[in-house]
Amino acid sequence: MADVMQSPASPVPAESMKPMRSLLVANRGEIARRIFRTARQMGLATVAVYADGDAHAPFVAEADSAIALNGRNAAETYLDIGKVLAACQRSGADAVHPGYGFLSENATFAQAVIDAGLTWVGPSPSAIARIGDKLAAKRLAREVGVPMLEGIELTSDANAETAAAAAALRIGYPVLIKAAAGGGGRGMRIVESPGQLQEAIVSARREAQAAFGNGTVFLERWLRASRHVEIQILGDRHGSLVHLFERECSIQRRHQKVIEESPSPAMTPALRERMGQAALALGRAIGYHSAGTVEFMLSGDEFFFLEVNTRLQVEHPVTEEVTGLDLVREQLRIAQGEPLGYGQADLKLTGHAIEARLYAENPAQDFLPTPGTVTAWQPATNSGARFDSGIEAGSQIGIEFDPLIAKVIVHAPTRREAAARLARVLETTRVQGITHNRDFLVACLRSPAFLSGDTSTDFIARVAPARTRQPSANELDVAAIAAALHARAQRLAGSRVQRGLPGGFRNSVMPPQRVVYRAAEVELNVSYQTERDGSLALEVSGRAYHVEVLRASAHDIDLAIDGWRGTLAVCADDPATAGGHAGTTGSRRLVHGPGGDIELLELPRFPATAKAEFRGGLIAPMPGKVLALTVAVGDAVEAGQLLLVLEAMKMEHRITAPAAGSVQAVKVAVGEQVAHGALLIVLNDAGAA
Repeated sequence: MADVMQSPASPVPAESMKPMRSLLVANRGEIARRIFRTARQMGLATVAVYADGDAHAPFVAEADSAIALNGRNAAETYLDIGKVLAACQRSGADAVHPGYGFLSENATFAQAVIDAGLTWVGPSPSAIARIGDKLAAKRLAREVGVPMLEGIELTSDANAETAAAAAALRIGYPVLIKAAAGGGGRGMRIVESPGQLQEAIVSARREAQAAFGNGTVFLERWLRASRHVEIQILGDRHGSLVHLFERECSIQRRHQKVIEESPSPAMTPALRERMGQAALALGRAIGYHSAGTVEFMLSGDEFFFLEVNTRLQVEHPVTEEVTGLDLVREQLRIAQGEPLGYGQADLKLTGHAIEARLYAENPAQDFLPTPGTVTAWQPATNSGARFDSGIEAGSQIGIEFDPLIAKVIVHAPTRREAAARLARVLETTRVQGITHNRDFLVACLRSPAFLSGDTSTDFIARVAPARTRQPSANELDVAAIAAALHARAQRLAGSRVQRGLPGGFRNSVMPPQRVVYRAAEVELNVSYQTERDGSLALEVSGRAYHVEVLRASAHDIDLAIDGWRGTLAVCADDPATAGGHAGTTGSRRLVHGPGGDIELLELPRFPATAKAEFRGGLIAPMPGKVLALTVAVGDAVEAGQLLLVLEAMKMEHRITAPAAGSVQAVKVAVGEQVAHGALLIVLNDAGAA
């Protein structure tokens, strides 16, 4: 991280100071760990709270003490104000940091913390109530003259459907349905035509209610090809308010950011001044203190107000890297009554920072979340990158919460250098056992469009970066060699007899040892024999190699292959424990080499008799809860028709008919929790799911 700018000492009246001793973080995962890190540096004791599924998570182990919230989902734990306040009392914490998400923008919670005699690390409850609600923030923005997108609040009364349809026609499609509370892409739907409107409103309300406890939504104009640019503001309790320049967060999927950077490649000094002053005008209008973010849509040199986030943002590290400020430290100082100690003229941008969010999701399947076990986690260590992660090897990515694995941040003198370094950092980070978006992020960062600064909210659809990496034939061969010889070394190390004999020793002429792998739809037949000097004569699907094993450990292997030398990390993994597909047979070999991860499926030597293919059955793409069923047995359906809605990882997922047909059977009910691969609905005359 860039050197942190130290605030100059300023005399502060003793009566305005409220020193902290113990900080409870009402959150989980990477943001809890990140806040703990700064809190410890400031001499504070740390307290974690946790849901049942987080009991063994790293953030719980790292806190000085931890209190169970006794529940599994957000509503039962991190959204339960009573339980969080009880944890404060039990732990002796005298301050609460809400992180982001959950209760971080809940004015009722902030007031309850203050009423309990605790220090609230955030803006005042009145500021949250007035500007944290997106509709209230829009009204305030209009009052202070900030440019706005046209839109209306969607009430829940009998006239809502008519009002929404009329407003959408007046504004013009596409329009956006958006939750008034919270963020992170929850409760957002783009509507392209009148026929999609009502379903989008119902779905957005339901998702917003589940995520934030508030189902209020609004409708506004949707800019298809604009940039998402936000201004970080920071204020103290003594009237000082500054902005910490901008972040661009245009690269998004499911309306959720995946790559963020500062400064924006589209920014000019004049535009930065205008947007910064607009953000400060909103903050001054309510006497804002603590950290906050004012978000805008930017089209050319025109910008339009979106919302204010009255909390720390997920992407705050890029601002820290280019300004040298620790935003959590500033929040804690402000909450204790300290002045900023610096003004706008003291702040400057240095270099360029880019953050990539590493998620447990499958880009090839429309970024569908992929819960499971992280078998191996080894961040790159040769680049000076910053990793804000919530996991370690063996961690579970569950279905109850966001599938974020880590945020990876790089700071460099120039944007191109930052992009190149971040791509290489991601590529050389070992993350195995679970499907993730790492290769997609690398493709984005190396695309000509990104490198030229041609970023907008339609970037993924317009540029179409590769969703997965296609390893070369040579990479596949090297991975197969590493997997086969690592397994051989492990067998030898585990042998109870004749352990002094070299691997592959035979006292007679024997055929080569063989193993068959499948990777990326390619079958790799490996055969090898040990030579007199201990090296190996090896073939992969008929391609000959001369190989030496230089070193082998439980986790990696050093090889020399026809003059090439390198180290590859290898581990075996059971697909059933790591989000593997239902019906997968054999064992996985997970290989990490210079180009990234390669997954090999070791095929059984004696394959089981093939079962007849089952067609017409729609299965659950992940574990989740059935929120809605829209069909019954006997119903005729069209291709693409919505059949049911599955909730997993705080998002709704639509299960649609793959082809026209009729419903033969419905195997689930609303409210039922289903496993990955569970049969949901059977269709006649429809293709396999």
